[in-house]
Amino acid sequence: MRAPQRIEKKVQEVASLLIPIQGRLLLAPNVTVAEIVPVSQVIPVEGAPAWYLGNCSWREQTIPLLSFEVMNGEDKPGVASRSRFAVLNTTGVNESLPFIAILTQGLPRLARVTEEEISEREDADNKTFELMHVSWAGEEAVIPHVEAMERAFLDYLHVDN
Repeated sequence: MRAPQRIEKKVQEVASLLIPIQGRLLLAPNVTVAEIVPVSQVIPVEGAPAWYLGNCSWREQTIPLLSFEVMNGEDKPGVASRSRFAVLNTTGVNESLPFIAILTQGLPRLARVTEEEISEREDADNKTFELMHVSWAGEEAVIPHVEAMERAFLDYLHVDN
């Protein structure tokens, strides 16, 4: 009797979300996004950097609401009628920070990303909190650098990460 052989299956597509923010789209794998929720009350934090919009409540937890745009040196986005909070799973840099949220400018769309349809844009310089600029299925998007965002927040709090 022969031993079973291991069959390696190549990932065909990555279920992702195109998240509208001010002036562009973010592309994030579904596993990065815990939930998209309606805008709720934000409790400002006195003396916080401009990119730290305050704290919001989600599933009986207090999580920081960050502005991806301001973190990258751009103007602070406003809250529009279609705005939402995208609650993101963090990468585990520090267990005390399991989630962060960002302000969106509309409802995300499902994107089934395949290797054939996505390519890195060489014509764009990545800012600190941008992992990569990509073209996908005729759309331009930015993959956010979630780990850098959580490290910046933890540095602000002076928490070892």
